[in-house]
Amino acid sequence: MTSALPFDDFRKLLAALPAGNAAAGERVRAQFARAEKPRGSLGRLEEIAAWLAIWTGRPPAVTKPLVAIFAGNHGVARHDISPRPVEATARAVELCAAGGAAVNQLCLAHDLGLKVFDLALHLPTADITEEAALDERGCAATMAFGMEAIAGGTDLVCIGDLGVGNSSVAAAMFAALFGGTGADWAGAGSGADAKMIARKAKIVDAALARHAGQLADPLEVLRRIGGREFAAIAGAILATRMERIPVILDGHAATAAAAALQAANPAALDHCVVAHLPVEPGHRKAIERLGLEPLLDLRLAHGEGAGAALAAGLVKAAALCSTGMAAAL
Repeated sequence: MTSALPFDDFRKLLAALPAGNAAAGERVRAQFARAEKPRGSLGRLEEIAAWLAIWTGRPPAVTKPLVAIFAGNHGVARHDISPRPVEATARAVELCAAGGAAVNQLCLAHDLGLKVFDLALHLPTADITEEAALDERGCAATMAFGMEAIAGGTDLVCIGDLGVGNSSVAAAMFAALFGGTGADWAGAGSGADAKMIARKAKIVDAALARHAGQLADPLEVLRRIGGREFAAIAGAILATRMERIPVILDGHAATAAAAALQAANPAALDHCVVAHLPVEPGHRKAIERLGLEPLLDLRLAHGEGAGAALAAGLVKAAALCSTGMAAAL
């Protein structure tokens, strides 16, 4: 049972998501067909350019891209489910702020804006093996905060995440949304060994047992088993959809938040692509279940928005190919 009020606005948004501009996509495909090259020879670059046009409603262009990274901490991390201490989340945020993270260099390489959101790192969410991560009002407020990530204007949003223990939280969300047990979804995350992966699987099972019978609603999955970065990412994805802004997803939390939205409305991720193929089997399986084909396969396990920033360079290149290639005589 939900308390009725805090999630109501989000349920209304999910029930009335705007569609893309199919005609704009067809114009891009026709333009590529007229270009001085063999038909279809640019493969997915042509599809990416059409996707941009469908969701912006104009010729493909990326003029103000943004990498948005959401950072949160989790009470469940106290069960020794990560080789990194909880304090590592704050250190990673500080590194980004200082310009020393991998994502900073990739943003420089591809001329991308970067925002990192510290979601009350000093206050981890509740331990999901004992109680809900967030109450409904707190989850809804965090989703609303995430919706503000696009304030200031952008035409491509690349979403990443930070959070010690959030691969375990994501595994629990995948199990709740797709079915299965902890062993089906838990993986190495930031470098867990076999014993730690087994412990992560048990934690997932414990969380599922604690919230059994209360996970039919995807928003309840998000608030009971997720965390602040998961909720903020869900809000950001919804906001971009309402503004028809294309999105590149990257990371465990981004994938799990997206999965909750798709469970609520199967069309919720039509404006999204996935940055890269994960190395972790459970995460890879979740992306397959979402029906999204990753743009890159570089064996990345780094996370923290790096893959999204790399994929943004590919999207920018696709847009330039669409608008800059000469037509056949």
